[in-house]
Amino acid sequence: MTTNCARIVIVGGGLAGLVAAWRLQQHGVRDIVLLEARATLGGRILSVDARGSRVDAAQSALDRFNLGPSWFWPAMQPQLDRLLAELGLTSFEQFEEGDLLVERSAQLPPQRMRGHASDPPSMRLAGGTGALVAALHARLDPAIVRTAHAVRRLHREASHVELTVDDAAGKVATWQGEQVLVALPPRLAVNRLVFDPPLPPDLARRWQGTPTWMAPHAKYVAIYGSPFWREQGLSGSARSGAGPMGEIHDVSMPGGHAALFGFLGVPARVRRQVSDEVLRMHCRAQLVRLFGEQAGAPLGDALQDWAADALTASDDDQDAAGHHAAAPPSSAGTGAWQGRLIGIGSEWSPQFPGYLAGAVDAAERGVRQCLDGIDLDSRGSDR
Repeated sequence: MTTNCARIVIVGGGLAGLVAAWRLQQHGVRDIVLLEARATLGGRILSVDARGSRVDAAQSALDRFNLGPSWFWPAMQPQLDRLLAELGLTSFEQFEEGDLLVERSAQLPPQRMRGHASDPPSMRLAGGTGALVAALHARLDPAIVRTAHAVRRLHREASHVELTVDDAAGKVATWQGEQVLVALPPRLAVNRLVFDPPLPPDLARRWQGTPTWMAPHAKYVAIYGSPFWREQGLSGSARSGAGPMGEIHDVSMPGGHAALFGFLGVPARVRRQVSDEVLRMHCRAQLVRLFGEQAGAPLGDALQDWAADALTASDDDQDAAGHHAAAPPSSAGTGAWQGRLIGIGSEWSPQFPGYLAGAVDAAERGVRQCLDGIDLDSRGSDR
């Protein structure tokens, strides 16, 4: 079995992993590799096209819709805003003009209420959040990115960390790195990776006890040729006590198709007993109750149940409330893993755990910590 070597190994190709890889490149660190278990990059950033079919978030496209994170707030998240400007990405305000619909039961007609604009305004990216993944991927050396490479085990050796990986061909591969940046949620890292020797007990407990943002949730999107609800003076926003969606928003793409998006309020363990097609049928029926018959015939629709995604959720996430938790320590203060292992997933951000901004914050914090441990004269060298 061939052993591959890199100075820094990044585990996870979501937003945090991509930001870390790019920042390291910018600092002249070329001897790195990014290992992503999925066949595509983006992690919890998931996009579909106008027909509701999944698309590779690493490919540029303007007319696509998110089933993962969608919004950000520049006034509160300047670090993310600076990154978007650096990448030349375009943003726009969430559409909120018109009335809000409130549905108290499926037997009663929805009530129209005066809508209100968010303050500060919620912003979205042209091309969806997949545009952020595509922009970062385009700036990386293609040789460092390995998709369909699932890390299984990390073994601490005297001078490096050895990683056991299931590669894209289904074979077992080995990588060695001086430092490892874990761009996974803390809980998922504990549940999916074997650490030898084990992590310090208190650190493992803190990581295991950190809920993964989005893991308990399911999201639905329906795509249309035009935002017909706006002609009725509606904002596309709705709140419902009848479900299955508890909260709905207009996620139309300027210059592209229109869309309505909702968060399902049905618990994960209940959703598990129902097929995706049945859930989608109930979501379409709810949109008809709210917005009329035209809402029942989308060009395409899609549902993503994150609780059923083994690369996002664990058993502990099935009954979780899905709140943003306080960030745990990102590294060991003592012992074998000190200075060798740094958590950089979004949940490790002290300011914005779970958010897009949290992924950027945690990744850039991890890169700074990582660079402190690298000989400046050897950053650009190859093994």
